[in-house]
Amino acid sequence: MALSETASYDETLSDIEETLGIVPGFMAAVPEDDMVHEWPVFKQYALGESEIPEKYRELIELAVAATLKCPYCQAFHRGAAQMHGASEEELAEVGVLASMTTRWSSIIHAQHYDYDTFVDEFEQISSHLEAQQ
Repeated sequence: MALSETASYDETLSDIEETLGIVPGFMAAVPEDDMVHEWPVFKQYALGESEIPEKYRELIELAVAATLKCPYCQAFHRGAAQMHGASEEELAEVGVLASMTTRWSSIIHAQHYDYDTFVDEFEQISSHLEAQQ
């Protein structure tokens, strides 16, 4: 089912079951009029082809899940990342990266650091790192 198509609720449930093997309870609990719109987006970006390769997409989503501290998302995206070939080392690194982003965001926000200064400094750092390569 393409994103531009709007299927009936029954067609949506049939597509979910065909794709996932079941209709998970959390999806069945979504209001019918919403699920017919949610499913095609979920199917395309969580299960389909996109610009980001599947393993990297799942690692990104695992990092977000870890930051949100959502056990449901962590279980789904960790398992999906493993299914797409993520190694234990990559999964461990995701935790470090997620924590670094969260930590430095907290540090910078607590300082109420000037955003324009930050962007200017990043551009200087970027130029320096590119020259090093």
